[in-house]
Amino acid sequence: MSLTPLKNLVRALLTRIDSVALRVCERFPYLSNLYYCFSRDFEKEHHAVIVGRSRYYQSVRGASDLGHRYRLRRNTHRLEKGLISRPLRDVFARDYVGETIASFEYLYSNVKERDDLYLWSESVLRSYFTAVKPDIDKGIDELRGRFAKIAVEPSCDAEPRAPYLRDQAPLRTTVDDLLELAKRRRSVRWYEPRQVPREAIDQAVVVAGYSPSACNRQPFEFRVFDDPALIAQLADVPMGTRGFSHQFPVFIVIVGKLHAYPFARDRHVIYIDASLAAMALEYALEVQGIATCSINWPDVRSREVAMAKLLGLKPDERVVMCISAGYPDTQGLVPYSQKKPLDELRSYNRMANG
Repeated sequence: MSLTPLKNLVRALLTRIDSVALRVCERFPYLSNLYYCFSRDFEKEHHAVIVGRSRYYQSVRGASDLGHRYRLRRNTHRLEKGLISRPLRDVFARDYVGETIASFEYLYSNVKERDDLYLWSESVLRSYFTAVKPDIDKGIDELRGRFAKIAVEPSCDAEPRAPYLRDQAPLRTTVDDLLELAKRRRSVRWYEPRQVPREAIDQAVVVAGYSPSACNRQPFEFRVFDDPALIAQLADVPMGTRGFSHQFPVFIVIVGKLHAYPFARDRHVIYIDASLAAMALEYALEVQGIATCSINWPDVRSREVAMAKLLGLKPDERVVMCISAGYPDTQGLVPYSQKKPLDELRSYNRMANG
């Protein structure tokens, strides 16, 4: 006797019970936490957020430069926002400039190479201490002295790394050009069997790196694979790639890093920032003749575990999405994918009572 009818009956009964529970929790929001006590749906996300916060706090206490770098990126950006405010306040950033100097001092003492982050922070801190005049705040004056002991005056030909006036020269790219690019870029699943130059990929990553990022932390990494043997291990882990993953010339896994944040409230920023960068990456590849396909990454525990094992991800590192790339097969079809019309995508001044 087949067990299929019985399995279907049990599945239907569980779905019915779940539907009733959802309606109850919908009416009484405080029951939502109770509902998920009996579910593992958010287990990995909860653990990833906790591990990320823990790693952040451990590192800013001196365990490594990781947390200091993320804190310095965030706070330097906050200082820049203060420096461009109108009107410019006599004193600002009292509550975080101290920890900014502490992280700057840590990098000065523990990192040999003065990299772009260090030089940017040094330039912005110099502008900050110029903007906030001496003898206004004793605490800031003390920090000014600590900064002066380790800061190096820039050479006259050094690239400016503090707030500046934006270039107003007209761009050669028009909105029509962008629309043409957006229409040309399709999700291409069939590729020519030829290698994609790493230089082209790197150029696209540089473009993606200029995408907006919350407090400029850029908490993500493009894990690029162009070795067919490695791609064969990775490309079938996401759902929806079966049948065409065997011919990916390039496979990219975008990994978000929750150790960039001390607060749980920022847990979604890895997805926002990485997605903004991913779109720029795909456009930058497209203009070089390299097609891409965005590959969804649903939160499926078994696949999360499999990908984390293959990539050696830490518990706070989460896959955001994957991308395949390569020179398009000229005979390969692409889905038409009708997009929503303008009126369904946009509204103006629409409020709750409008």
